[in-house]
This record gives sequence, structure tokens and C-alpha cells, in this order.
Amino acid sequence: MEGTAPSIHELRWNPFLGQWVIVAGHRGRRPWRPEEREKGFRCPFCPGSPETERFGDGWDVIVLPNRFPALKPDAPEVARGGDLFRRGRALGICEVVVETPEHEGDLHTLSLEHMARVVRVFADEYRRLGSLPYVKYVAEFRNKGKEIGVSLTHPHSQIYAMPFIPPRIEAELGNFKRFFEEHGECLLCSVLREELRDGERVVYSNRHFVVVLPFFAMWPYELHVYPRRHVQSLDQLSDDEVLHLADALRVVTATYSRLFDRDLPYIMVVHQAPTDGGDYGYYHLHVEFYQPYRERDKMKYAAGIEWGFGTFTYDGVPEEKAEELRAACRRAVEGLDAVLGSCGY
Repeated sequence: MEGTAPSIHELRWNPFLGQWVIVAGHRGRRPWRPEEREKGFRCPFCPGSPETERFGDGWDVIVLPNRFPALKPDAPEVARGGDLFRRGRALGICEVVVETPEHEGDLHTLSLEHMARVVRVFADEYRRLGSLPYVKYVAEFRNKGKEIGVSLTHPHSQIYAMPFIPPRIEAELGNFKRFFEEHGECLLCSVLREELRDGERVVYSNRHFVVVLPFFAMWPYELHVYPRRHVQSLDQLSDDEVLHLADALRVVTATYSRLFDRDLPYIMVVHQAPTDGGDYGYYHLHVEFYQPYRERDKMKYAAGIEWGFGTFTYDGVPEEKAEELRAACRRAVEGLDAVLGSCGY
């Protein structure tokens, strides 16, 4: 019946892949970059808008409920369905972290102290949302650029408090646990040790974090941010580590902006331990960045072999791309204030 589908809000189980899909018909009504089309458009994340006015004019980082949430704390009950066509409640919370009152910018245009406050907000929300009984994983991420599908350009990140552990995290957990059982040490700690020993793919490092284009990268300019200390989540970081993570994140986005000397799209995701009460001492917090360009004017498209089979083809040589990123990093660091590390290792 016409008009019925957009009201559907539920989880559907994919038995082929063994994972949940979120069905949220109302999200199709999200505005698509209205500032590019509509005169008189007022950004909902700028100071004084109906969504931000309760914070006044003196805020720097705020958390707002997502107006088009994929998950809701009052999600409707659904019929479970059969073994093949199984359903579940789309239970959870979706938030937007507005990182600055400024309408334009990126993480590297924030001061170091301001960026540290953004990291603390992520840590606080991870702890708060993770304490809810129906939340098993707190997914914190940032989309940048129209190529990624960002609908509003005001600098912001997102948080999904989810009722299940996402499949990519499940895969990581399984491999981290298996490696720990076989070798008695953390998988990421071991990878980081080898990356530092090799040095070819290290792009930036400071006292507490290392930025690498990993040996096994899937995207041409993919970057990972690894804590030197073995921690599972953002809320375990010390104040000094928070500051140095803020530094590393600023440098990564500045490096992307200098790579081709223009504003580049990217996805940033925080991989940290689930909040379902399990023991994940073998896991290691890290941040991953995916940047879709493979050359200045050519994008890397995930196509048949990637989407259809889950196998990525790396377009290029990781060590050569890492050298390009180090060169961009050196230019980026020259233009940043209060940098706490250096390019390479």
C-alpha cells in the first residue's frame, strides 16, 4: 500500500551473511545538502538554530539527537518472523556530535585543545550509551564529503548505540582473540611493533599514537591510528593520551587536505570494545580512515569483486602511497599549530 513502506523501522536478519540489516524507511526523507539548492537555508547545527538554541552562543562541542535515527530507544515492537525472515526491534540511539559552531572546517581547523574536547565527548558518550542495558556496541564515526554521501556540510560526527555487535567488529574480535590464545599477546600490538620496525608505512607518530598506512590496506590512502598503549576503548585513555590522539587525528585530516591540495572526502571510524559486558582484554582500540581517491582525479570504486565477494584489490603499492602521504604530512605539519609529533618514525 502506497505510503506504508517509509514507516517500517526494524532489524532484518540476513541468513546468508549471519548479520543484521537496519531497515529505516523514514531516513529516505533526509535533506540532501540543502545549502547547495535552497536560498535562505538555515543550517540546523549552527548557533541559534532551533536545534542548538538551548545551548546559547558559547558552546564549542555539543551532542544532538539525530533527527532521522536508524535506531530508536522507543522503536516499535515487531513480529519476530520465521527462521528465514527474522525480524528484531531497531532499538538503540543515534546522535550527532557537532564539533564546532563554525559552519565550515575539518578536524585540523580546530585547535588542539578544541579537538581534545571532541575526543572527550566521544569517550563520555561511549561510556554513557554503553551503560544502557540494550546497547551492545557504540559505533562512533565521521563522514566527510559529498562523495561519501554526507547530507549536511557543517562539521559533525555521528554515534550509533547499537543492540548488536557489527559484523566487522565481530570479525576483528574473533581474530584478536585467536591470536592472543595462540601467541599470548595482542594482535595489534604485534602489528604495530612490526610496522615500527619496518618504518616504510609509518606516516606520523607522537608520544602515544602512531599513524600508518597498514601493510594490508584496502583503500589506496587508508590510514590507521594505533595507540602505543594496550587499551580497549576511548574512556581508558589518560588526559595526555587524549591530547595526543587529538593531535594525530588533526594531522591525518590535514594530511588528506594537503595530499592533492584540496578538500578531500574520507570516512573515520573508531573501533573499540563492545559494551555488552564481555571480557575484551585481548582487543585494542584503534581509529581507521578510508579515503576514496586513488589518484588526484581518480576515485577507487568498490565494485564487483569488492561488493560481490568482499575481496578488495589495492590499486597501487602501499609503500609508495605511504611515501606520498608522508610528503603531504610534512607540508600539513608546517601549517598546523601545536603539533606534538613528527612525520614518519
